[in-house]
Amino acid sequence: MAVKKIVFQGEPGANSHLACREAYPDHEPLPCPTFEDCFSALTAGEAALGMIPIENSVAGRVADIHHLMPTSKLHIIAEWFLPIRNQLMAPKGASLKTIKSVESHVMALGQCRRIIRELKLKPMVAADTAGSAREVAESKDITRAAIASRLAAEIYGLDILKENVEDETNSTTRFIVLSREKKWAAPGNGKVVTTFVFRVRNVPAALYKALGGFATNGVNMTKLESYMVGGNFFATQFYADVEGHPDDRALVFALEELAFFSKEMTVLGVYPAHPYRDTFKEDKE
Repeated sequence: MAVKKIVFQGEPGANSHLACREAYPDHEPLPCPTFEDCFSALTAGEAALGMIPIENSVAGRVADIHHLMPTSKLHIIAEWFLPIRNQLMAPKGASLKTIKSVESHVMALGQCRRIIRELKLKPMVAADTAGSAREVAESKDITRAAIASRLAAEIYGLDILKENVEDETNSTTRFIVLSREKKWAAPGNGKVVTTFVFRVRNVPAALYKALGGFATNGVNMTKLESYMVGGNFFATQFYADVEGHPDDRALVFALEELAFFSKEMTVLGVYPAHPYRDTFKEDKE
């Protein structure tokens, strides 16, 4: 029986690769250069699942994903949270005294500003963390360093000069798991997240009215983001996560009200809430 594959964006050793190994150890990770390539591979049936980062607790949302999701016809079937641990690495023979520059993805560089300033390193933006590790390894240049995962250091034979160099210890990336098959979580079987996109009608207070049903029905909205569609300032689409299942009575009413004030509304996935969500509950005063 053929091993099922799971696609991720980046090179071997990327944080997305790490997420694949943790969440689906029975699937073979398949690297893709871009997010578009990931979506294409999934649509074409080259892989069963896709592990796609959607936001980071420090750096914010990952660009492109919100634009790609609504038109992809793919479904969110799960979520995964990965605490980000960045390692400062360099070729054999290098030390903290020999390195002059550091290469990584722009988000990773942004998460590690303190060590970069402290060591007076020149930051160099690369396509992704693992790719920068590979290029630094190939260069064998002891003045070049990379910031990437421990897995990348193992794969490319780099020495870790300083461990866990991120500024914030609570940096966590949230991933969504995509599939061609629609697979909604069963109702009444633990906490569930429903993700959907919608566009409100161009009338006064449309967004306020569209979201009113969530408040009056006691539905907790954990995420709401807007982004422009097709480069138009007036065409705005919203991406939302709410707690609950579309079969729950409260969410049925809330979505009915949303649909009434929206031009279009599409549910992208109904999936189990990851246990990590319980760690960031807000204190009630």
